[in-house]
Amino acid sequence: MADLSILENVPLAGYSTFRCGGPARYFAEPSTGDEVASLFRHAEDEGLDVFVLGNGSNCLISDDGFDGLVIRIARNMSELSSAETDDGRVTVTAGAGLPFARFGNYCAELSLTGAEFACGIPGSCGGAVFMNAGAYGGEAKDFITKVSYWDGDKICHIDGSECNFGYRTSHFEERNAAGDKVVILGFEAILSKGNKDEITALVEDLRCRRTASQPLDVPSAGSTFKRPEGFFAARLIEEAGLKGFALDDSGAQVSPKHAGFIVNNGGRAKASDVKRLMDYVAEKVFENSGVMLEREVRLVGNFGG
Repeated sequence: MADLSILENVPLAGYSTFRCGGPARYFAEPSTGDEVASLFRHAEDEGLDVFVLGNGSNCLISDDGFDGLVIRIARNMSELSSAETDDGRVTVTAGAGLPFARFGNYCAELSLTGAEFACGIPGSCGGAVFMNAGAYGGEAKDFITKVSYWDGDKICHIDGSECNFGYRTSHFEERNAAGDKVVILGFEAILSKGNKDEITALVEDLRCRRTASQPLDVPSAGSTFKRPEGFFAARLIEEAGLKGFALDDSGAQVSPKHAGFIVNNGGRAKASDVKRLMDYVAEKVFENSGVMLEREVRLVGNFGG
């Protein structure tokens, strides 16, 4: 590991869109799949737990931080390129650390249609594959044709049709939940050319809709809960009388703008404050509707219990 820097006691709040959480005992930002593999081998040799962090837009990091190795897939793995196919469409290749919004904007710049929804999603391309990111009727699965990943032993490639994409899940999320070591390294997408003015207008329309309806100016992790089958989480929360609700003055609050978001006003709430509010909201929604909300936000580190 002499040629790959591993830092110690790195604060993680700045790497999370919630803007809270403690430090990583060890922290590294690899540049290649081989370096990812080396870091995992190092962690295994040292008996360290590993957490793979992207843009930090869908996680809540414990106030105690993470007592292991955080591998951040970010700017060092953010390549982006394109090439025209024989049938006139365009293949876009993106590294897992590239912001998904940058991928969407790049496609728009090339007059490619189908990825307009991605322009406002705050996560990384790796996270978009992992959770099959989507908004306004579009999903990552709509255009992803190939994914490269490290499977705990070697670098592999899989067709998009084999990724088992579903609502906020994928083959990779399922394997991770089962305890397998799987790290997404990048993807290929194929998109068709469209009308530049129409694409630009749609991107702007979606931006305006997001700005009008979502608390984009306050730290959060986006939608806190998954959409229950047959329901909308935000509506259930609002019907339980919790829109704008706060347990205390910690800064953690159900957004008064969009009940599906829990926000960290001023970035002053601790992760434990946010977690308590998440639990309270889920409990009250269940009492009011009989529907049990499932967190979309991943918990990282020790939260007790």
